[in-house]
Amino acid sequence: MPVLVMKFGGTSVANLDRIRRAAKRVGVEVAKGYDVIVIVSAMSGKTNELVGWVNETSPLFDAREYDAVVSSGENVTAGLMALTLQEMDVPARSWQGWQVPVKTTSAHSQARIEDISPDNITAKFNEGMRVAVVAGFQGISPEGRITTLGRGGSDTTAVAFAAAFGAERCDIYTDVDGVYTTDPRVSAKARKLDKIAFEEMLELASLGAKVLQTRSVELAMRYKVRLRVLSSFEEQSDEAGTLVCDEEEIMESNVVAGVAFSRDEAKMTLISVADRPGIASIIFGCLSDAGVNVDMIVQNISEEGRTDMTFSLPTDQVGRAEKALGELKSSGGLNFSDLDTELDVAKVSVVGIGMRSQSGVAAKMFKVLSDEGINIKVITTSEIKISVLIDRKYMELAVQALHDAFELEKAA
Repeated sequence: MPVLVMKFGGTSVANLDRIRRAAKRVGVEVAKGYDVIVIVSAMSGKTNELVGWVNETSPLFDAREYDAVVSSGENVTAGLMALTLQEMDVPARSWQGWQVPVKTTSAHSQARIEDISPDNITAKFNEGMRVAVVAGFQGISPEGRITTLGRGGSDTTAVAFAAAFGAERCDIYTDVDGVYTTDPRVSAKARKLDKIAFEEMLELASLGAKVLQTRSVELAMRYKVRLRVLSSFEEQSDEAGTLVCDEEEIMESNVVAGVAFSRDEAKMTLISVADRPGIASIIFGCLSDAGVNVDMIVQNISEEGRTDMTFSLPTDQVGRAEKALGELKSSGGLNFSDLDTELDVAKVSVVGIGMRSQSGVAAKMFKVLSDEGINIKVITTSEIKISVLIDRKYMELAVQALHDAFELEKAA
């Protein structure tokens, strides 16, 4: 039998009625002749509740026990889904990560998948099981302890299973009906994409689009796993949702596929830093050690051997960055005159594989923002994206103006 992977997020399995609805979708695929691997998240809100219990019990918790508690939400969903399928006369059973096994690193709460052995599940398929319901987000460490994969770990689990089993496709069921050219809540003209290339989806995910978790898209691109993003709450057809696939599968596409944004950005500038070899390594090594995720980086022109270094980071990491750089300065490891922080900025990006072969996208983007009176603070580019940092109050205006200028409401 061909294998299909179906992943259901927390909102899709939030209660027993939604689990029944999801199980019916699985039953349809079984009737088509698939052996199905279902990856489930914890019921909506359950993981946060479990994390809260751990923090209340032990503020300085043992990370191994944290994973043992937090992973239990997926176990409950997997068991309930298997029971529901059995009531529908579909041969199904639940699997926890260690039973598969899903082998991971030992980095508790942020483990990475190292190997998935298909042998145990394949043997059960050969014995007549039609659906393996696997608890997402979890695995087992070399030491034999339960691990969890971090935020969005069930998406990563689903793609990893699709790769390990050579699945025909990996369907991700969520509370949206696909990938849009931008957030429909910001632009009413946002259009659902029928197809999007892996690279475009990876950029959009990393730039703030929350439809798919970045690690899952990276994995799909590496192993050429075709992903389909679908709504759990709408009637489905074979053409429903958005297919995330290899660039070669897309016949025609717009130069720009989408506009992404992130409102929770901050800008920091180290003023008057020595302009010498190794200074960037010192600055960003210090920030990395402090767990700060730096994104856009700009170094100003040097003057009399001094320069300014500007970078962006998530707003919730500003305190950590200020503390780390302050300690570095006081220890004599770095000399700068001042540290300027802006908390009211946002990042807006245009993304598209068509930018590789067509010039003028940057010029058009900057002209659009200029016409709207929006000042650009920082610019970074890659082969298929251009990102700018602007005042947060202009973020929605910028997204709408760019969406209109690049005519993203129209199909290619």
